[in-house]
Amino acid sequence: MSLLDSLNSALARREAKSARRRLTVLPQTAVDFSSNDFLSLSTSPAYRNRFLSHLNNTPESFPFASGGSRLLDGNSAYAEELERFVAAFHKAPTALLFNSGFDANVGVLSSIPQPGDLVVYDELIHASIHEGMRLSRAGKRQMFSHSSPTALRDVLRAEVEADREVQSGTRNVFIVIESIYSMDGDMAPIKEFIQVVDELLPRGNGYFIVDEAHATGVFGPRGAGVVQQLGVQDRMFIRVHTFGKALASHGAMVLCGSETRDYLINYARSVIYTTALGFPFLASIRTSYELLSSGQTESLQQRVQQLIRHLRYRLDGLVMNPSVMFEVDHYPTSPIVSLRTSQPRLLASACQQDGYVVRAIMPPTIPEGKERVRVCLHAGNTEEEIDGLVRTIQAWLDERLARTAHL
Repeated sequence: MSLLDSLNSALARREAKSARRRLTVLPQTAVDFSSNDFLSLSTSPAYRNRFLSHLNNTPESFPFASGGSRLLDGNSAYAEELERFVAAFHKAPTALLFNSGFDANVGVLSSIPQPGDLVVYDELIHASIHEGMRLSRAGKRQMFSHSSPTALRDVLRAEVEADREVQSGTRNVFIVIESIYSMDGDMAPIKEFIQVVDELLPRGNGYFIVDEAHATGVFGPRGAGVVQQLGVQDRMFIRVHTFGKALASHGAMVLCGSETRDYLINYARSVIYTTALGFPFLASIRTSYELLSSGQTESLQQRVQQLIRHLRYRLDGLVMNPSVMFEVDHYPTSPIVSLRTSQPRLLASACQQDGYVVRAIMPPTIPEGKERVRVCLHAGNTEEEIDGLVRTIQAWLDERLARTAHL
């Protein structure tokens, strides 16, 4: 079989499982219930005007392109000051800029765990973390059931009993979680995890790595994230905040201690061997954090919560029938809602035909049997748009019920 035949065969297998991915461009008139632009900053006049001011008020000689990796010609005083600004906002010792959240997670997980170390991770962590672990020198990786302190305790207890180095504190143990999970929108029980680690790893060899991608801008004081909302930032070894979601920008930062930052500069290949972000991207990040730090996004956070309550109220009013598989999964304060159904593509298509952008989420992005339509709320949505979306969902449920009745 030729290479192209192999590629086409793989695509055909994925097509047969309704799992083939495609790029799409939806009409600009469609209502966004899909993107991660939770604060609607990407269309905010305040964001746009401040960003353009940053661009226009730089000297003409200031290069827009970075020109190389940060270790060669891509570094700048502007980038370093941005890192200090973001670190101070998040009450972290230092920060290191990466080109994306994917790059940040790959860089951290592939380089930080030392040979023989143990990585314990939530079963629903992001693909970028899996990729980083795959490249890691860690001696062992152990998964625990999603957001379960009991499961984490069971895994750690077994490792402590089986490995004297873990027990004595001479082997590092990394606990890898997200604060808000991208598909279910639920919040990790971080304080309970800390209690488990303190109980079983009292010698201080347990290190938390937490991805705050979906919490940044939405949760916590002025959008600083779940970790700061809980006041446990000093217990986190590494926090990853990304800017391509609620902050309408690009890139990510790893919040960490100064020694860890220096180590990443020397060993994280996703920093060393990539062209650094150019000035427009740095300026967009600066713009977002200026809005956060000045409190200008707090009203947007509050607006998102109002819309969350309204959507929850409307979804609770749906008329459902046991013969049609449909469930609503929703963490109370999360802008991410999952509509679980065995026919997510059909539901998503019905919504899109009525002008509401939602996406069907299928394996391998999520496990088999967890198919759903993912709904995301944004500060720019309205109650009327939510009402229209729910009417479409109800009409689709009614149609499914009618078809079932005729079988």
